Amino acid sequence: MKITLNSTLKGEIAAQASALGFAACGFASAGEDPLRAARLEEWLGEGMHGTMDWMESRQHHRRSPQGLWPEAQSVIALGMSYAPAYDPLALEGDSERARISVYAQGADYHDVVKKALKHLARWIVERCAKDGIEAGVKVFVDTAPVMEKPLGEAAGLGWQGKHTNIVSRVAGSWLFLGAIYTTLDLEPDAPGRNRCGSCDACQRVCPTDAFPAPYRLDARRCVSYLTIEHKGPVDEEFRAALGNRIYGCDDCLAACPWNKFAAQVQRNRAFLPRAELVAPRLQDLLALDDAGFRRLFSGSPIKRIGRDRFVRNCLYAAGNSGNLALVGQVRALCADPDEGVADAAVWALKRLEEK
Repeated sequence: MKITLNSTLKGEIAAQASALGFAACGFASAGEDPLRAARLEEWLGEGMHGTMDWMESRQHHRRSPQGLWPEAQSVIALGMSYAPAYDPLALEGDSERARISVYAQGADYHDVVKKALKHLARWIVERCAKDGIEAGVKVFVDTAPVMEKPLGEAAGLGWQGKHTNIVSRVAGSWLFLGAIYTTLDLEPDAPGRNRCGSCDACQRVCPTDAFPAPYRLDARRCVSYLTIEHKGPVDEEFRAALGNRIYGCDDCLAACPWNKFAAQVQRNRAFLPRAELVAPRLQDLLALDDAGFRRLFSGSPIKRIGRDRFVRNCLYAAGNSGNLALVGQVRALCADPDEGVADAAVWALKRLEEK
């Protein structure tokens, strides 16, 4: 039996979410949105997801929350801030240092956000039980076939900006998103209203022209995709544009003027950057073997790409650095057993020798 709940419970849920470290909370229907489903189908049909085959293989689950869990009636969309306290573009062009995306400099967000989601879901179940209401709940953060960004917009957390990420008038763009699907029939909030206007700062700053049009991202050209998801050698077309970015990219977020408000919101301390990841030296990173890589990135989302892909990225940065002090390390890695590493080393060595 569906039970429509009043705004009092919604307010209590939002307050509890805030106490657990979430900077944004909103509510949306779990039903299918035909426009959202059509946009997903079009994006996949054009191959813009690259080699992320799981996006296509579970498309039927992504179309709507009820496609994944038919009993779901509502979605509680949540955002946790990781807004940086410093300029994320400060190391651009540094010949000795590498750039790691802000989100990956602290604790693994999968663990932190999921733990908070589970606490909130448990609280909802217990709170509703006091009124004799049975609340079914499921929590999701990033790894499940859930369209967190469109759902976040539908729930009023903000709007999907021209860079396709959620933009909040209050929290900016530095938000980790999570969702709780529930059998509770909660009144939806008003969806986010697009406030990008004529601004195209995020489009202009992209180093690889990954936006074929506003609000459309071609993942195959995105630095985050190339440095994290893409296996094997990166196309030479993009290597110079990577600069010294070795894991992810913050450029389109950093360029968004709405982020001037982000520093005012509650940040989760778990995402404070680890000192050794804020401005790491390329010389140190190129020396990593598998064991050293796993030690350095224990508890970090970076760990999942493995040593080979990470060192491959560092070699592209070395080739772009013009730093001749790295030639010896680069030359040694030309004989690395991993194809992607060896190929990147040969490319980087050629670039450095041209200097």
